[in-house]
Amino acid sequence: MNTQTNLYKIEEELEDSGYHYICGIDEVGRGSLAGPIVVTAIIMPLDFRIDGINDSKKLTDKKRRELYKVIKKNALAISTIYINNEEVDELNVYQATKLGMIKAIKKLKIEPDYVLVDAMPLGNLGIKYESLIHGDARSASIAAASIIAKVTRDDYMIKMDFKYPNYGFARHKGYCTKKHVLALETYGPTEIHRKTFYPVSKYYIEDRQLRFDFNTDEEAK
Repeated sequence: MNTQTNLYKIEEELEDSGYHYICGIDEVGRGSLAGPIVVTAIIMPLDFRIDGINDSKKLTDKKRRELYKVIKKNALAISTIYINNEEVDELNVYQATKLGMIKAIKKLKIEPDYVLVDAMPLGNLGIKYESLIHGDARSASIAAASIIAKVTRDDYMIKMDFKYPNYGFARHKGYCTKKHVLALETYGPTEIHRKTFYPVSKYYIEDRQLRFDFNTDEEAK
């Protein structure tokens, strides 16, 4: 049995147990210093197989975008939720992600009868579910959700690169790279940075006012 077949093993076992609408759910952006967490819930046809599907982190941008089109075209239901930086700061990243996942499931146009989630206990969901460690590398449904969430969030951060051209969001997507930290040191945080995440947090004083004015006039080189 090859790796591709293994990604459908859990869904096949659930189908054999009588489940018809299996939802995969995943998030992208929990560790980013800026921008939203994007959560996607998805229900794929049980008899549909996608060649090359995998954890979005293991795919090239080109391959992700190819699979994104296939998944969007063939999915029975897709729901994507944005959790903005203010919500992350207010709730904390764990609770914000959990809430976003529950909202994404409830927003689906088809109610799932089983949910596969990537490494997040969802409490009393009211639907049978399983939290899988490294779920995006074990379940095709979770992998499909991770691809949709990743491409969606990447495109959002590329748009933010036009709004805040000094920060390099199109390249690092808001994660903590050396260039991103240097931009923070030079220009200070933007409106989409997470105030509670270090090193962003060090640019705020006790009254929560910025030490720097927003500066988006010139692109940092």
